[in-house]
Amino acid sequence: MAKKPLPKKRVTAHHSAPAKSKPAAPRINSAALEADIRKTDREILKLINHRATVTSKYYQSQESPRKAMFAPQLEEDLRQLVETSNPGPLPAPAARAVFREIISGSRSLLKTMRVAYLGPSYSFTHLAAIERFGHSAEYIPVNNIAAVFEEVNRGHADYGIAPIENSTDGRVVDTLDMFTKLPLKICAEVQLAIHHNLMAKCSRGEVIEVYSKPQALSQCRDWLSRNMPQSRLIEVTSTSTAAQLARDKPGAAAIASRQAAAQYDLTILVEKIEDNKHNVTRFAVIGDETTRATGNDKTAVLLQIPHKPGTLAESLTAFRKAHVNLTWIESFPLRGPEVGYYFFLEFEGHTSDGRIKRTLADLERRAVRLEILGSYPRSSIIE
Repeated sequence: MAKKPLPKKRVTAHHSAPAKSKPAAPRINSAALEADIRKTDREILKLINHRATVTSKYYQSQESPRKAMFAPQLEEDLRQLVETSNPGPLPAPAARAVFREIISGSRSLLKTMRVAYLGPSYSFTHLAAIERFGHSAEYIPVNNIAAVFEEVNRGHADYGIAPIENSTDGRVVDTLDMFTKLPLKICAEVQLAIHHNLMAKCSRGEVIEVYSKPQALSQCRDWLSRNMPQSRLIEVTSTSTAAQLARDKPGAAAIASRQAAAQYDLTILVEKIEDNKHNVTRFAVIGDETTRATGNDKTAVLLQIPHKPGTLAESLTAFRKAHVNLTWIESFPLRGPEVGYYFFLEFEGHTSDGRIKRTLADLERRAVRLEILGSYPRSSIIE
């Protein structure tokens, strides 16, 4: 028997309410914003000139204005203030750069600082120098680390800056060796995060040679072996020289900083190719200043002890007895016919601290030679 078809359900039409229109976005009053920008610019200009005037008066009020102009701890405090108190939206590095240039310009009202560095322009040492002294300083590029020291020692430069240690490659021997030859001090340190970039005029597939300084090639060796196995690696004196070659030579690439790419009109093919993503180079600011204690300092000394068994271990007991934290020790052989070693020691504390005075007195009793290379504030890493 056939089943009767089910009755169709009656569909009732529902009339939906008309959709509410969204409120129109308020029109931006460009003229009002432009007027606000001009007003703000006048206020900023007034404030930065007030800052420069007050800073200049402060320098002149000090017993030694030249010494007051070099105040690494005050600048470190300012960097910390920007990092912790900057409300945004301007990022901290941009805000820090503004303050750095205000201070640099304020110094130049009294004296233009002359700073020797391992060049040419936009090498990492140059970038570290700019971080410390700003663009109002006069920079003297030289070809090697020894020349940095010589420029300062002869009075041709107020300060020099040279790499002293890298988190991947360790000590920079040329810098440590110069402290054995010239009576200069470490006045401050700059810790710079080092990011290496592959750059060229050509495409990555056309690169047949990669230029850079030995340290940069070393710090990228794993990446290069995996990604550029067919390219020749060629050492040159600096990352900036490498960038110049990449600009001028077909099929050449360089490993250098982003600033070098902009300076020499190169395209960054791959950025941040360093094997250690926390790659940091520490630079020493070299001069003849003695910086005051801040409570967060380090001291460096050059030590020569008798070349006999046990003398190093005996000397290091000075740190244990005074409860001083030894943070770095390096050795390198004496020059000439004499057998033995120099030891470069770095430890926490300032030469004005009682514990450090006792430690140094203990070391001196055991030493053939003891040179205090300076006390200086511990710095933070700059990205």
